[in-house]
Amino acid sequence: MRLHRRLLAAAAAALLVPLAPFVSSSPATAADTADWLHTAGNKIVDSQGNEVWLTGTNWFGFNATERVFHGLWSGNITEITKSMADRGINIVRVPISTQLLLEWKAGQAAVPSGVNTYANPELLGKTTLQVFDYFLQLCKQNGIKVMLDVHSAEADNSGHIYPVWWKGSITPELFYQGWEWVIDRYKNDDTLVAADIKNEPHGKWSESPRAKWDNSTDQDNFKNTCQVAGNRILAKNPNMLILCEGIEIFPKNGTNWSSTAEADYYGNWWGGNLRGVKNYPVNLGNHIVYSPHDYGPLVYEQPWFQKPFDKASLTTDVWQPNWLYIHTENTAPLLVGEWGGRLGQDARQDRWMYALRDTIIEKRISQTFWVLNPNSGDTGGLLLDDWKTWDEAKYAMLKPALWQYQNKFVGLDHNVKLGANGMSLNDRYGGVSDTVAPSVPAGLTVAGTTGTSVSLTWTASTDNSGTVAGYDIYRGATKVGTSATASFTDTGLTPSTTYSYTVRAFDAAGNVSAASAARTATTSSTPVDTTPPSVPGGLAVTGTTTSSVSLAWSASTDNSGSVAGYDVFRNAVKVGTSATTSFTDTGLAANTTYSYTVRAVDAAGNASAVSAAVTGKTQAGPTGVVRVQYRNNSVPTNDQEIKPGLQVVNGGTAPLALNTVAVRYYFTRDGGSYAIWCDWAVVGCGNLATRVVNLPSAVNGADAYIEVTFTGGSVAPGGNSGEIQLRVSRTDWQPVNEANDYSRGAGTSFADAATVPAFIGGALAWGVLPA
Repeated sequence: MRLHRRLLAAAAAALLVPLAPFVSSSPATAADTADWLHTAGNKIVDSQGNEVWLTGTNWFGFNATERVFHGLWSGNITEITKSMADRGINIVRVPISTQLLLEWKAGQAAVPSGVNTYANPELLGKTTLQVFDYFLQLCKQNGIKVMLDVHSAEADNSGHIYPVWWKGSITPELFYQGWEWVIDRYKNDDTLVAADIKNEPHGKWSESPRAKWDNSTDQDNFKNTCQVAGNRILAKNPNMLILCEGIEIFPKNGTNWSSTAEADYYGNWWGGNLRGVKNYPVNLGNHIVYSPHDYGPLVYEQPWFQKPFDKASLTTDVWQPNWLYIHTENTAPLLVGEWGGRLGQDARQDRWMYALRDTIIEKRISQTFWVLNPNSGDTGGLLLDDWKTWDEAKYAMLKPALWQYQNKFVGLDHNVKLGANGMSLNDRYGGVSDTVAPSVPAGLTVAGTTGTSVSLTWTASTDNSGTVAGYDIYRGATKVGTSATASFTDTGLTPSTTYSYTVRAFDAAGNVSAASAARTATTSSTPVDTTPPSVPGGLAVTGTTTSSVSLAWSASTDNSGSVAGYDVFRNAVKVGTSATTSFTDTGLAANTTYSYTVRAVDAAGNASAVSAAVTGKTQAGPTGVVRVQYRNNSVPTNDQEIKPGLQVVNGGTAPLALNTVAVRYYFTRDGGSYAIWCDWAVVGCGNLATRVVNLPSAVNGADAYIEVTFTGGSVAPGGNSGEIQLRVSRTDWQPVNEANDYSRGAGTSFADAATVPAFIGGALAWGVLPA
């Protein structure tokens, strides 16, 4: 990236010059309690044995080509860091690349061009390493701790897509050496307390390379890699927490890693499959924390989202077998390293997000929310596009999952309070360990029963700390759940069966009360609901575009009193689910007729028969082998950035060679000069070339265009290149006016865009040029 040359003049002499030796913080003294953490069972505890709860977020950029936090092109690092502390973020997970660690190790830290020093005068002339050092000092001042995450081997905005921890010139040994160097550098600074060994190792049964998990010392065995890296890190700093993520697939019983059959494996999110821990745990003593990632249907339509689901089904079908068992069996602590997404756009997405949040709260699982950055294409961020304003709705969802005590946020530093609204660990625990258990829960009562559930209530316990963290509920001798309140519903039971229950209270330090008096309950003989809802009526097409069909229908009824949702089918294939009586099917071919039906589903999973079919035909669009689809990744028309999202679609019958394609996005310069960056691309930003070209004379809505070309690759017939996220700014960082730009659209979902022309071999192949 390039800034206006005047901004870099004062710092130019610092480029590629080795830094002066780093002055670390002094070792902790009795008056300044060391803040290193370790584990005890499924809890993370401080040096005095008090339970702590790591609750934070991610801030990416050091992993990318910019080699520095994203957003410093407009936001201020000091203000952003302070705002995180003030809002209860007690740890920040910082993605980085092995390539950058090795550059730092070699004294090749350069002044980054992605920092606007008008917005960040405190960073003028600082190299990427000095920016990181400055961030650590800000965190220390604000009571925040930091976790480093090797997100990719290479410094690449799309580097996380590569499945393993080595690539090209980055060997497994260099991967280990990068970790050793950075841990040794900060070994006396207890601001950096945790190391996430590698982000989202993955790969499917038929792919190579791919990550596996077993007891071998093979190069692709991530369990062994975690163990080796962890031991080499602990040799440099024996106080670090070591986080080990999961992989993508794991063999079912009776099969092994040599199988190439999909049916032989359990699948999950990248980094989310920790089934292998049961038989092959990572042996790092009281330093290991397992770190799954989990996302909702707006990131990817996983199989478990393609049927009715709720918190109970997600727990049983997905979380418990893949990673939650590590917590419930007291094997080790968990920290959900990535979870989050867009809120208020899809009912199923919101249902998933609240279900996982509530599970995190009930079980006091540590977490770092994805993500602070607003420029995360498939999730959005906690900050809005100006890098100053918080998304208050998303933050309100997250806030209950941030560590709080007596209406204050709790930090992980023993002496420094967390931001303006928080407390230190010494404030929380008084500098001494809490060994007093809460009072025994009293008044256990059966509040209600059905054929498959028992609802319980009890009188809240008390604790010397002032608050009870939660309650463990036992059916007989088996723990069946945890509740943050004095009530619980046990589900999945057998009709006409008697069960016995007890409850135990626990506090934040992990002290557990004796069991309550037992209470028995008998489920009713009411049969399980097997009655489906009525068939949806009045299905009609309410609108079409060149790539979408909108539908509406009359609501169904159900014997339970409500319908949980509707499944929508295109040509007999399920394409989506709606909680309302409308749905828009997107990503369709132009000038094509489709047949639709809808069925209703109730909370018990009963599905109606499908509705009468209706047909809808998309509008005719420009014809040709290639099409360009666009979405607007920055809604404001007068901020500092133009952020088009683009993808190339092959509408032909033969593979489309991308190196023959050029895409142009037309806009008005408003008198400035511009720089362009690729923030992320499915094909990899390194496989793109971008430039800003001034037109010889202005036309309607444009006096310049952004051109995107490809160095190689191809798109199969009917396929697309995947999203390309671009960012364009004036080199003086002044606001831009996009309201009159020819290619700009308002839509935030991909659709064919004739105002974004494409050329093949220099000839116009798609769209309409501005005149």
